[in-house]
Amino acid sequence: MNKKKTSKSVASLASKTLKNSQASQTAKKLAGSVLSQTKSSNQTGAKLEGLASTVMTSKKYNSQTKTLAGSVLSQSNKKR
Repeated sequence: MNKKKTSKSVASLASKTLKNSQASQTAKKLAGSVLSQTKSSNQTGAKLEGLASTVMTSKKYNSQTKTLAGSVLSQSNKKR
């Protein structure tokens, strides 16, 4: 079980991303996951881990989306 929680700065970025009508669906999925892990022990699911991994290795996504992806990956199940 992963006990890491989302930082306030990343949670704020996630909140802004969800409110941004110009944000991609990928960014919004990651933002939703980040916020769900803010004050809980929720862990990232396997599907979202794969998406976050793809974002981190792609040149297509901006630094904000990669920040969200990094947070999602840091809270993943390390046994997978």
